[in-house]
Amino acid sequence: MHDDRERLPVGALLALAMTGFICIMTETLPAGLLPAISSGLDISPSLAGQMVTAYALGSVTAAIPLTLATQGWRRRRVLLATVIGFLLFNSLTALSSNVVLTLAARFFAGAAAGLAWSLLAGYARRMVAPVNQGRALAMAMVGTPVALSLGVPLGTWMGNLLGWRWSFAVMSLMTVGLVAWILVKVPDYPGQIASKRESVLAVLSKPGIRPVLAVVLAWMLAHNILYTYIAPFAARFGLEESVDLILLVFGAASLMGIWITGRLVDHHLRRAVLISLGSFALISLLLALFQFSAAGLYAAVFIWGLSFGGAATLLQTALADAAGDSADAALSMNVVVWNCAIAGAGVLGGLLLDSLGVSSFPWALLGLLLIAFITASTARRKGFPAGSRQSSTSVIAH
Repeated sequence: MHDDRERLPVGALLALAMTGFICIMTETLPAGLLPAISSGLDISPSLAGQMVTAYALGSVTAAIPLTLATQGWRRRRVLLATVIGFLLFNSLTALSSNVVLTLAARFFAGAAAGLAWSLLAGYARRMVAPVNQGRALAMAMVGTPVALSLGVPLGTWMGNLLGWRWSFAVMSLMTVGLVAWILVKVPDYPGQIASKRESVLAVLSKPGIRPVLAVVLAWMLAHNILYTYIAPFAARFGLEESVDLILLVFGAASLMGIWITGRLVDHHLRRAVLISLGSFALISLLLALFQFSAAGLYAAVFIWGLSFGGAATLLQTALADAAGDSADAALSMNVVVWNCAIAGAGVLGGLLLDSLGVSSFPWALLGLLLIAFITASTARRKGFPAGSRQSSTSVIAH
């Protein structure tokens, strides 16, 4: 009998991608609008910058408890709750003139994002047969590089043109459309029955979970050191005025990386992870040893983007495979580790910048990437098993 899930439900998967797009846009919009927000709320730029911190803090603290609390809910109900959370808290951000209320809205928007990221991968996998789970997840993740490469510059441009509040207001309008899209296109599934739910410690103790999370931490630390401090790093090559173009090249390469990953993840997940880490490590070594020309740096950024584009798909697929029925709980841990890596990279990169300068970045990246590569290499049986995923996994039925 033909399984309808053998076909990719493009409309439903793109609704999930749009949810991811709104997550990233909501997170990063303040970074491009700090002067305008600072002036509009009559606060210092550093205090305005805490809008980003509050969002990340919401994601880190809420992802695991909210995911566990909603395990028994029907899946579309949880998805709609997260999206309506964005509608409410982005609208509040757009309207608020009180800094405490604004920061609270940002915290709760981050909490909604933490729940969304815990949900999206498992949701995408349930829509399709096991043979297509990796491709489905790649499509569901495409909103992230689109938001980073195109959405954030457009949001910044619009905010500077019309006022920063309008950027958040437009996000809310987009979210209204997304609610309708979800109701029309996204199928519903039951939550996990009580007898199959596991504690956080039980999920963490499953074979393969800890190696994958260790790779997430090391890889994302390396990536975010470079991404967060790309402006001073670009200045080393005389490209301080070309940061926007550098990020555009990175974003375009990331989109290509997602497409390539979608073709490889179901049959060559382990190989794709090792090639991605190895490529980024090689680029880091070359950046450490040689003074690149402008063209050389753009080529390095392109390979970096290509290697990073599929990271979310590869790592979440590996984590969900290792977790089995507890995929959502494991993916909530991924949200926490991923956001801790972003915060940690800001601190570590800042310390390196102040003490050793940007020339130390490639060496730090290389060390972290070698840790990730060795960890992934040794997790051959569980975590990053060799061969086709279909030989070692079954349908997620949580």
